[in-house]
Amino acid sequence: MILILSDRRDDAVELVLPKLERRGARVTWWDPGDFPARGRLTAAFADGGHRIVLDTGAERLDLAEVRAVWRRRPNAPRPAETVTEPSHRRHAVWQAEFLLDGAWELAPARWLPSRREVERRAHNKIIHMARAAALGFRVPETVYTNDPAELVPAYERAGGNLIAKQINSDEFTLDGADHRTYTTVLGRRHLTSRHRLQHEPVILQPYVPKAVELRVIVVGERVFAAEIDARDSRTARDDWRHYDDDRVRYAAHRLPDGLERACAELTASLGLTYGAIDLILTPDGEYAFLEINPNGAWGFVEQRAGLPVSDAIADWLVAADGIAEHAMSAPVNDTATHPANDTVDGKTDHE
Repeated sequence: MILILSDRRDDAVELVLPKLERRGARVTWWDPGDFPARGRLTAAFADGGHRIVLDTGAERLDLAEVRAVWRRRPNAPRPAETVTEPSHRRHAVWQAEFLLDGAWELAPARWLPSRREVERRAHNKIIHMARAAALGFRVPETVYTNDPAELVPAYERAGGNLIAKQINSDEFTLDGADHRTYTTVLGRRHLTSRHRLQHEPVILQPYVPKAVELRVIVVGERVFAAEIDARDSRTARDDWRHYDDDRVRYAAHRLPDGLERACAELTASLGLTYGAIDLILTPDGEYAFLEINPNGAWGFVEQRAGLPVSDAIADWLVAADGIAEHAMSAPVNDTATHPANDTVDGKTDHE
């Protein structure tokens, strides 16, 4: 049995489901955001053993039968609408998360990319950058700080070619509208307002010149690399997440064998079975490491670069579920009718 934990409007799951069906897999797709308002979960202990049962409203699932879990884009637990007092709602969410975490820990399953706590730690840029450097990746000189006194020295060391990025990319509200901060190329005018840095830590890095940017997808031991050439796009050339597909070129990319192995090793060393790694290939032919996202988007890699990531995910899940190998020989790369991007609720997710 394969359990998928994600929002019910997740396009990435829709890409993989047909592949799982062709491989003969039994699949349950459930969003923890339905818990505890609509879902039911019971963990019971007696006579030296235990049982854990998930009732999704459509079926009852014994977690002892689950062999593979894909933790894709689950929503946080949501109490029933009748629970209106804010402190009561927060209390209910905390209790629900406590039960969910315990149930997942006891499920005899392999996880893609990992259980929540492992993913959260691996997502921390400071932690995974240190691991990448230790494994031999070229890492640009990087400063994580909220100290205003660090800005001018970093700017001077970079020869005036300095960028700032969020430590954890996240949307926030500005003047009542959803807002997201992208990579910002800093100029001298930013130095005069450096006192604002004390209010929120940022990442400071020299601007790394690009031949192309790379999104490298690791699924188990399989590695797929897509190059993203945004040099002709005014909006996307500094941060391809702006998306300007009419002016941005995507293609499959062949990584050097040693770097491909290093990408798989980095992912595994962080306790992950999936990772989305961002690299830059410089005009001098060097590869620079930027970050790894334990649950980063891959739909556009499949659609735009023709790489069969959804098949790799389906293969990993059914292998973990113990389905016979002959069931994994289905045709690959039927992506022509699929959307290019991983989305939830109509919002593009390119992290």
